[in-house]
Amino acid sequence: MLVDSPPEQRAEAAPAPPERGAARAAGLVVSVLLLVGVAVASLAVGAKELALGEVWHGLFHNSGTYGDVVVDERLWRTLLGLLAGAALGLAGAVLQALTRNPLADPGLLGINAGASAAVVSAITFLGVTSLRGYVWFAFLGAAAVGALVWFLGGSRGATPVRLALAGTALSAALYGYLQAVMIVDEAALGKMRFWTVGSLNAATDRTIAQVLPFIAVGVLLALGLARPLNAMAMGDDTAKALGAHLGRTRALSMLAATVLCGAATAACGPIVFVGLMVPHVVRSFTGPDLRWILPYAAVLSPVLLLGADVLGRIVARPAELQVGIVTAILGGPVFIFLVRRRRTAQL
Repeated sequence: MLVDSPPEQRAEAAPAPPERGAARAAGLVVSVLLLVGVAVASLAVGAKELALGEVWHGLFHNSGTYGDVVVDERLWRTLLGLLAGAALGLAGAVLQALTRNPLADPGLLGINAGASAAVVSAITFLGVTSLRGYVWFAFLGAAAVGALVWFLGGSRGATPVRLALAGTALSAALYGYLQAVMIVDEAALGKMRFWTVGSLNAATDRTIAQVLPFIAVGVLLALGLARPLNAMAMGDDTAKALGAHLGRTRALSMLAATVLCGAATAACGPIVFVGLMVPHVVRSFTGPDLRWILPYAAVLSPVLLLGADVLGRIVARPAELQVGIVTAILGGPVFIFLVRRRRTAQL
């Protein structure tokens, strides 16, 4: 359900006092340092614990046991966590601004459902079984659904309500298709079970090479939309008066979210709540200005994703919980808290 932003969040942020701007900048530096720390933990923590010196040796000498563990088992999943986390966080922030719904997430427009449906189809009808084979199907499915949502939502005349309704309707239809295919084809169910949970541990250098160009383009596009989305937050009439191009901004926002979500979902599977939680929490500190929300989301979302991945390795050692399970366990209570707090604030 679409939830319009309160009036204080619809206005573009006025120029911040110097002390608040300094606090935001300092907070962003702290966030980057936190991300570095979590990335190091991702390289060091697992079934085999490694000291920092051993991590360093494995990274830069890439020989022996340390090189095998750090590079082959942990480096690529850490890099994928960084990329996917940034993609999901930025996509969530853009979609929340586009739909004017602070509780929106990348699944709202059916992008995750499109990627999942494409992968199921590739497995069932084309016999595709490897990540290298179906990563492109997942991305194309996400892109196709994003384009269809944009068309059903009215194209250049699309409104937040129409986009949200079109995405919800397509998601329901696609998830119904998924269930039907997997019930009929038990082989497809077995092959999909791992991917649909959401995981980083199948990452390879090839995976990074496949998704990096798309995520890079999506990140640049999303960051470039901060000002026009700020103008649209004040309402369509005011945005037009300020010179914003509503149709173009909505189209580019849809494109950015589709590219980011599609690439992340293709590589990791559908991972929930990252794109919802982080932008929402960040907004409480930065205010409604997307010029700050987007960079913070791009930095702190990988912190959450990699932190959940590290936690999954610790709690089930020597096995591990997939990161999609951990984010779902963490995200459910947080989502309930956010909804309850929002209802209380509106009373």
